[in-house]
Amino acid sequence: MTNLVRGAIVEYADNLMGPMPNVVVFQFNPENLTRNIEIPERPSGADSREESQAGDVPVEKITLTAHFTAADLLGDNDPLARTFGVAPQLAALEKMVHPSERPGGVLGGVIDLIGDAISGGNTNPVLPTPREQYPRILFIWGRTRIQPVIIESMRVVEKQYDHLLNPILADVILGLTVMHIGPESTDIVARGAQEYSNLHKDVLVATNLANTIRQVGDIIPF
Repeated sequence: MTNLVRGAIVEYADNLMGPMPNVVVFQFNPENLTRNIEIPERPSGADSREESQAGDVPVEKITLTAHFTAADLLGDNDPLARTFGVAPQLAALEKMVHPSERPGGVLGGVIDLIGDAISGGNTNPVLPTPREQYPRILFIWGRTRIQPVIIESMRVVEKQYDHLLNPILADVILGLTVMHIGPESTDIVARGAQEYSNLHKDVLVATNLANTIRQVGDIIPF
């Protein structure tokens, strides 16, 4: 029996060697996946130098629905499922759409005190505030499609609850945008994933040509 390859969404640090990554493996692979390739308008008029001049890079958008249920684990009396249902999976996904947060609690208080000391108690310190960054995400769909994405939308539908009101059945509708990583990017993980997936796509194009070369010869008389 062939092992089932499951899709996944992975949040990673700059080089996969930083903080522990946040990973959500699809409990059930979505039944379908919609890919919408938006082609930017081509330059025209005075902005167009040649008829074949291209505009911006096409943008691929992916829509899918991930299903989560705690039924099997509850049947096996799994302690995590009994305590939280599918809330851990939902929380992991939701974490991927929020920028990195400033530490709270005692650690946050210590950071505030250090900041006050540096600024001399000034309520308007002149030190630059680091910009918050959204998580870096990889969408993994099979062994040859690994794409850097942005989660553009997320709709969580909680369908059933246990006696503690933990969700035990839920659907998550995700809208993803595949990122185009330029050669100047410092994100080596995203750049490597893009190059890997593009290489496989080139192989598929060559395979298609090999399969259809005879038909092409019949269609083109020269």
